[in-house]
Amino acid sequence: MQEEAYYLDDDFDDADGAEDEVYDAHEDDGYEDIEILGEDDLEDDFSESEEKEKKGKRRGGTGRKKGKKKPLIIGGSILGALAVVYIGISIFFMSHFFVNTEINGHDFSGKSAADVEAYMKEQVKDYQLEILEKDNQSDIIDGDDISLTYEENSDIQDALKKQNGFLWPKAFFGKNTQKVTVDVSYDEDALNTLIQNLKPVTVEQTQPVSAAPKFDGEKFVIEPETYGTAVNMEVLSEKIHTYISEFKPKLDMKEEGCYAEPKFTSESKEVQAACDTMNNYCKASITYTMGEDVVVDKALISGWLTVDGDMNVTFNTDAVRAWLTEFGDTYDTQGTTRTITTPTGKTAEVSGGDYGWSIDEDTEFEALTNSIKNGETVTKEPAYYQTAAAHGAQDWGTTYLEVDLSAQHMWYIVDGNIALETDVVTGVPIPEKITPTGVYSILEISPNETLVGEIDPATGKPEYETPVAYWMRVTWSGIGFHDATWQPAFGGTLYQDGLGSHGCINMPLDQAGALFNMLSLGTPVIIHN
Repeated sequence: MQEEAYYLDDDFDDADGAEDEVYDAHEDDGYEDIEILGEDDLEDDFSESEEKEKKGKRRGGTGRKKGKKKPLIIGGSILGALAVVYIGISIFFMSHFFVNTEINGHDFSGKSAADVEAYMKEQVKDYQLEILEKDNQSDIIDGDDISLTYEENSDIQDALKKQNGFLWPKAFFGKNTQKVTVDVSYDEDALNTLIQNLKPVTVEQTQPVSAAPKFDGEKFVIEPETYGTAVNMEVLSEKIHTYISEFKPKLDMKEEGCYAEPKFTSESKEVQAACDTMNNYCKASITYTMGEDVVVDKALISGWLTVDGDMNVTFNTDAVRAWLTEFGDTYDTQGTTRTITTPTGKTAEVSGGDYGWSIDEDTEFEALTNSIKNGETVTKEPAYYQTAAAHGAQDWGTTYLEVDLSAQHMWYIVDGNIALETDVVTGVPIPEKITPTGVYSILEISPNETLVGEIDPATGKPEYETPVAYWMRVTWSGIGFHDATWQPAFGGTLYQDGLGSHGCINMPLDQAGALFNMLSLGTPVIIHN
């Protein structure tokens, strides 16, 4: 019978012990003629088994690991190559400007500081500045004419140093615009002379005019601004210097704001606000009752409104006051010459006196402008220094006192009817004592007064002291109506024959008493020849 040897898998690690593990199958099974394996046989068997196991591992496990490492090696190689390229480009951009780099308006992508410097120098050498004007004409400033010379500085190198070379990819997604100071030297006097002799500077210039409200007959509308040809010398000089520094070839004066511009345009909110305010003012209507209506409306108001340099609405005060002066000249009667027809049918002219209408123009100016500002509609009389009984030429109305000096007669007219009349004696017709003509009013009504004359320098006493029963004052200088019991008669030529008064109107006692009882303060008094 064939004999078999068995190995415990757990003991393959100990070759010497393998021999001890061989057991006699015959002993257990009762077989005879068992073949004992020697030590050499066991070692051969073990080595063969181990070799097979290693081959199996190489075919299976080790082959799979090699397949996984291959892509990693390739990827790492690519990344390494990219890193080398990235670093190389970064190093390049440490000494060169990024793509999309614009310096002073020129493209210097990928250029070194030396390249930029060389460009600047070349530009200075052949530089000309063309100045374009409004009328499509142009002027040229040549660098040679101002001894233009390039001066190196550190600005270009400093601009490059600020650039982080490792951030070069970012440059592809936007423009890198930089401004550097380009130092040039030139003859300033020569340049200033050239600027002063440019065509737009030397020709006759028209100034710009701001947009402003304008009355079209119905309302205020905005009149558009106008652009003149006047040059803003400060801006022009500044722009010329800047363009030369940046080597720009053309300066458009209009685009660069080298012309004087209007302060306000049609779109300015200040102009619209002023227009609205002026239209609100024009809504006002002021009617003065002067015996006839005098209306101040938008046709008149519009001519009084103006705007200042900051587009604030103001009144043309001179125009308003001129109108009020004309208004007063038309309707003021104080001190003017009037015509009166006496009860006898005689027509006489009378001038002077303090009675009559007198408009207070200063007070009315304030009232009128305030009414306009508030857009009021109002009917009124103006403010007065003094009023009269009626409007019109005969402003004394229908109740008044009248004295005819030439007739030496007086009337008291009440509501157009004669209430009293009498002969009188008036002042001696000499400058010192003549009764003054004019239109006055009764200022004072007082009984039992003593009339006192002026002080006589020789005696130091009044020229006269005369008691009267009825005193009716006409002027504050001492003229008035009163009884004169010392007069032998009244009327005729007594006032010329040595019996004339010191200027007062002498009346018979009874007539003076009657008048005293009828008269009221403020009653107009007309005295004429």
